[in-house]
Amino acid sequence: MAGRQLHRLSAPRVAKEVTPGHYADGGGLYMQIADSGARSWVFRFKLNGRMREMGLGPLSRVSLGEARKLAAGYRDMVRDLIDPILARREQQRRQLLDISPDNNVTFREATEAFIRAHEPQWRNRKHVQQWGNTLKTYAYPVIGDVRVRDIDTAMIVRILQPIWTKKAETARRVRGRIKAILDAETVLGHRVGSNPARYVDHLQLVLPRSKKRSQVNHHPALPWEELPAFISEVEQRPRRAARVLHLLILTATRTNEVRFARPEEFDLAARTWSIPGDRTKSGRPLRVPLCDRAVEIVRSALPKAKYGYLFPGCKEGRPLSNMAMLTLLRRMSRHGITVHGFRSTFRDWVAECTDYPDSLAEEALAHVIASQTVAAYRRRDQLERRRLMMEDWGRYCGEKKEGAAMMASAA
Repeated sequence: MAGRQLHRLSAPRVAKEVTPGHYADGGGLYMQIADSGARSWVFRFKLNGRMREMGLGPLSRVSLGEARKLAAGYRDMVRDLIDPILARREQQRRQLLDISPDNNVTFREATEAFIRAHEPQWRNRKHVQQWGNTLKTYAYPVIGDVRVRDIDTAMIVRILQPIWTKKAETARRVRGRIKAILDAETVLGHRVGSNPARYVDHLQLVLPRSKKRSQVNHHPALPWEELPAFISEVEQRPRRAARVLHLLILTATRTNEVRFARPEEFDLAARTWSIPGDRTKSGRPLRVPLCDRAVEIVRSALPKAKYGYLFPGCKEGRPLSNMAMLTLLRRMSRHGITVHGFRSTFRDWVAECTDYPDSLAEEALAHVIASQTVAAYRRRDQLERRRLMMEDWGRYCGEKKEGAAMMASAA
């Protein structure tokens, strides 16, 4: 490993490269670009005849120079027959346990340690930022510098009371995050006794029950009766955003699944779109059957593919903007619906207009099965059964005359 050429990458190339793949800097250090566009550093090494790979962090937080320093240190470990992955885990474990040997760890320190420990499990970078931001805004002014062993119910009430009814959803998340951190600190031995942030039989006795907390805000959706006329209007729109929205509706997929779609994911002969797990909400790969019109949309888009994306955006190296479809809806004067809401439109159509079972519709929407028992037995994705359903859905979406007549009669 030491004999290999080092420092092959340059800062300009690191900044501009967008094509998915692994780019060697030398000595086991690679810049990795995922299909979703996420960029990170990885260190590859061989120990005891086995190849291993460890992440060093995203490019947004770890510079080229920092990545080289980390890789150099890990190469030294490998030479000494030390596994860098195990060594890093042990270091993290000790950091969690040794924040405060005299049991004086503050809530701020506990929060930072909790986020560090759980960040690798959180796929969404935005989720990490939200955790830190909500606690800094609402919890730190009251308990940020208070020792976790001294935090009591009165302090928690001081945090939550001002926002409990005015910002019900935010208050619920703040309480849950404080509870999780204090539970972890109890396990680590930094505090004893019951958790003052628990709600059942505790905070519910002093904080009023908020109706807003029990309400679920669904994405506004277009009624399925109006969809054919809507599709007819979308078909007449020349912009790329209209084609993307049309494909999203026909496949009942999510915004980022279709925005980041890559040409190689589509098998038009088999009429199938294979979405990798790193771009699905569940983290599992998803096979999507394509109806006739969906195949036509993909086929017409392939010659215009760029930067590795089926639907490239205006900015170099980027896919279509995440605002493009929403902007299209606004230009069509559809202010009361959202892009995500078309999944609800599809779900309502299946339930009210077809005999297809709910399980098939849920599979098409790639919803995670809540019951672990059911999930254990349902290991197939029912692709061919879903294909029949999506063909029917595609035919319904294309019923221009019926849809137009329905809209005319409604007017």
